[in-house]
Amino acid sequence: MQIKLIAIGKTDSKELEQLIQEYVKRLGFYTKFELDIIPDIKNSKNLSEASQKEKEGELILKKVQQSDELVLLDEQGKHYSSLAFSEYLQKKMNAGLKNLIFVIGGPYGFSDEVYKRANGKLSLSAMTFSHQMVRLFFVEQIYRAHTILRNEPYHHQ
Repeated sequence: MQIKLIAIGKTDSKELEQLIQEYVKRLGFYTKFELDIIPDIKNSKNLSEASQKEKEGELILKKVQQSDELVLLDEQGKHYSSLAFSEYLQKKMNAGLKNLIFVIGGPYGFSDEVYKRANGKLSLSAMTFSHQMVRLFFVEQIYRAHTILRNEPYHHQ
């Protein structure tokens, strides 16, 4: 199974980007993983929130195939502990999925079309984080899940 994380907009902070890339590199030892960044919408200041979500949604959906499992990182999504998330990933791997795609939306969330296409929603926290921080947190959690599944000493209980 390949895991892909799609995110809108580049990471402005070099330090954050270095940390994200460190976990992307580590993940390579466990699974096929891809971080796919969709560039920010040009002239977004001239668009309404709904128009921006619609344009971002079109770009997201172009990257998703019919057979892909699509999970949105959304504040209304299901909460998992790190252990429960590792079990969730194991079930997806056991189900024989070809591609599991997670998406971090733009600043206003997702379009209705993306919500309709989604197979699920996941929340990292009841708190709000910057989209750039969420990338780091989520990639680290995918890495942590794989170390848990292999009984490696990275995660402590």
